[in-house]
Amino acid sequence: MKRRIQGLHEAAQVADAVPEGLFLLCVERAQYRWHAQKPFYALRLSVLEPSQFAGHSVSGRLYCTPKALWKLSWFLRDFGYDRELIDRDEIDEKALVGLCGVVKISHTTLNGTILINLDGFAPASQWQELSAAPNDKAFGSEVVG
Repeated sequence: MKRRIQGLHEAAQVADAVPEGLFLLCVERAQYRWHAQKPFYALRLSVLEPSQFAGHSVSGRLYCTPKALWKLSWFLRDFGYDRELIDRDEIDEKALVGLCGVVKISHTTLNGTILINLDGFAPASQWQELSAAPNDKAFGSEVVG
């Protein structure tokens, strides 16, 4: 029996849709996902720049473990999240929607699945400067592996 599943080919092309590099992105959706060892925020981000990728979406995770809080904090700071809420250790998922910033994206293949890594962040105001720089120099020493 054959079934036609609309959009299946698009799902297979997700990793090809947005290559590795720097992107100006806005948060479309953020959801906290509880996991016993590694709770995380599942993010859906829409591409604003470069213009040839505008409208594409990128999905990624930011982990909330004690060892990974530095990266979550970096994301929140550079995307302009409310400093007062950060100081109270609060994340309002609705307040994340619409925030924009620069993200350095890379891909990893794990057990045949292509995963998107959110490697580094910068404020949206730095997009022009960073997009003009070679990608390996864009975040300088701030990107921590």
